[in-house]
Amino acid sequence: MPVMTRRAVLAAVPASVVACGEIAVLSQDEINASVAASRRLMFETVPWSRDLASRASGILIIPEVVEGGFVISAAYGEGALLIGDAPVDYMSMTSAAFGFQIGAQAFSHALFFMTPEVLREFRVTDGWELGVDAEFAVPDQGIGAGISSNTVGRPVVALIYGQRGLIAGASFEGTKYSRLIR
Repeated sequence: MPVMTRRAVLAAVPASVVACGEIAVLSQDEINASVAASRRLMFETVPWSRDLASRASGILIIPEVVEGGFVISAAYGEGALLIGDAPVDYMSMTSAAFGFQIGAQAFSHALFFMTPEVLREFRVTDGWELGVDAEFAVPDQGIGAGISSNTVGRPVVALIYGQRGLIAGASFEGTKYSRLIR
């Protein structure tokens, strides 16, 4: 098994940042328009997400997450927390991963908060991290994995859709959600 040196890790960090590209700062109106378009895309491409949305206490939609890297990768995106159809908070998602990986991709990301308690916890916590209580669903080639009693019973369901690009490898990853102040 190859050993990573500090020099290799330090060389990989700038490559990860460059692979993510420039990150535009969006206005609330731009985020709202992007979230609405992404929500329509989600409902069209992942039909069972409409039923999941009707059961959720709130949905965080990050319309475009850009991820890239070599060995160390980084990802970033901005979106809005919706309760019903109304945006109530603006959030950013930041992720970092370390492992054997290479590439760049963009995708859309939604978190469905299935209980009022977990939604309240998300809203009052400064810098919420996605934990083990989440159920992940990734549609395969446009075919959704579907929802089951196990999925709906989870406090948070994470959905990734609209993938573009390619990133390959296996890694350890951490994701943090933070409130945007604009």
